[in-house]
This record gives sequence, C-alpha cells and structure tokens, in this order.
Amino acid sequence: MNLSRREFSKSLALAGLGCVTGQWATKKALAAEPKIEAGTGFIDMHTHIGTYTDPKKNLSVEGLLKWMDQFQVEKSVVLPLTSPESTMYLQTTESALAAAKAYPDRLIPFCSVDPRTTHAGSVKSLVNMIQRWADQGAKGFGEHKVGLNFDDPLMMRVYEACQEVGIPLLFHIDNIRGKDVPGLKRLENALKTFPELNFIGHGPGWWASISGGLTQQELGGYPKSKVKPGGAIDDLMSRYPNLYGDLSAGSGANSISRDLEFGTKFLIRRQDRILFGTDYLAPGQHVPQFELFQKIELPADVRSKIYRENAIKLLKLT
Repeated sequence: MNLSRREFSKSLALAGLGCVTGQWATKKALAAEPKIEAGTGFIDMHTHIGTYTDPKKNLSVEGLLKWMDQFQVEKSVVLPLTSPESTMYLQTTESALAAAKAYPDRLIPFCSVDPRTTHAGSVKSLVNMIQRWADQGAKGFGEHKVGLNFDDPLMMRVYEACQEVGIPLLFHIDNIRGKDVPGLKRLENALKTFPELNFIGHGPGWWASISGGLTQQELGGYPKSKVKPGGAIDDLMSRYPNLYGDLSAGSGANSISRDLEFGTKFLIRRQDRILFGTDYLAPGQHVPQFELFQKIELPADVRSKIYRENAIKLLKLT
C-alpha cells in the first residue's frame, strides 16, 4: 500500500520516531527538516566513511552526518573494511574510532581485522586486539567481508575471539566474500560452534537466502522472483537465537520488495532480530530503504523495534 508523505510521517510518529522524510523529498525540503531530537530517529546499523571504490566520491564524517540529518538518522554504526576483497580502498578501525570520538552522540564504531594478517596470530592475540578496540568504544566487529569460506579455520578464530570479548559480529556473505552454499551450511556451523556470539547477517548471499530453492549463482545475486518456501534465513533464525539480520544495501531492500506480502510477514515474524541499515558509503548514493518502508504496512511497535530498539538492545546502547 502506498502512503502519502503525510501518512508515512504519521506512521513513524506513532512508532516514536518523529517525522521522517524519504528519497521523494526535494533537497530544499530536506534542508528545512528540524534537528533530530534524541530518542526519535533511526539507528542505522550499516554505514562507512572514506572511499569505497571511486576516489572522487569520498564520504567524509561531516558528509555522513549531513546525510543523517536529512533522513532523520539519529545514530549510525560506522564499519571498517579491512580485507582486500571488501573494497578498493581500505577503511581502518582507527578511523571509525576517531569519528565516533569526535561525535559520540551520533556515531557508533565497530572494529575489524583481516584474519589472514600475521599480527592477528592466535585466538589469544585476536582477543587482545579486539578487547583494546572495545575498550576504546567499539561496540561490535565488522564489516566482516573476507575472501574465505565462512567457516574457514581462520574465520572461526575471529568468531571465537569476538565471543570471548562479548561483542556482536556483522558479516557479509556472497560467492566471493564469506563464501557459503545454498542453505548456508557454513554459517550454521559457526552458529552452532559459537552460541554466545551474536551474528548479524548482511550481503547478497545472506538476503537471497530469504527464499528456498537457490542455486549457487543466485547466492551471489539479487533474485527478483517471488520467495519460495524453505528459505535458510527463517530456518536458521527459528533454531539459533544468536542470529540477526541487517536490512541494508540493495540486497536487504530487494529481499523484502521482491515479494512484499512475504516480506511484510517476515519482518513481523522476525521483528525482534531485524535491524534497520542502509550501507550508505558515498555522497549522493540512492538508499532504497526509505522508499521500502513507505510501501509496507507494519504495526507501530514493529517499526520501532526495527528502526532503533533492536539496535539499542543488541549493542547495549544507553
């Protein structure tokens, strides 16, 4: 059901999120939006700062904050990218920590290290490294976007270390990074092995798995067909309470919009473990999540959980 902008804003207000504008608004209207009040905006589980692939599109901290103000995003998680397969231009943990130190009320830093680096070494050395970052404010590990099988022994060491430190891990799955198979059996191996670690799913391979009957090729893409029964996400979420979903990027939006009836029911069914996210990483980037939530009808309490409450609980925010 398509809502008018006024009706959409009213639905957000009922969810305790104030008046939110989307991609349909003009720049002039966006600039006129009131300043965000604490406790009223989205919490975005997935953003980046720096350069991703195009050096002409560097996203500064100030650029991220300006975009957040335009779209009523109160706080954003800033994710490093530290693996060579994850981006053309690496984004460091230190940059995320520094940004959050400068804007502690708006930015939430995560930490990351490629498990193949020699200084990562053993689980003990990983624990020491991650704990130091956690002591500096890192609330989670990720984006974990590495060119290895999801349950490769080197990857499993990272999961063990994160479980010991006690922070969640946000991962990417496709046919190149965090590699898995239809049914996400490698992810399930990690979930079983580390039941006290909260895993946050993201990426084409993760969100394509909302549907059953996938081929290996589809695991790396953006299927547009109706969702088929037997999706791995529903199955794994029903059996592993330590599994969450980050609804960011084109893959996250596509997973719901490809079959709005199923997607709406899925969001309601998994309302306690779905997290709003955008994967905003470059100036001027189109973000489909705002349009997506204009199209679907959800109870106010479900919207509130997805937009911010689940993140507050998972990341232990005050």
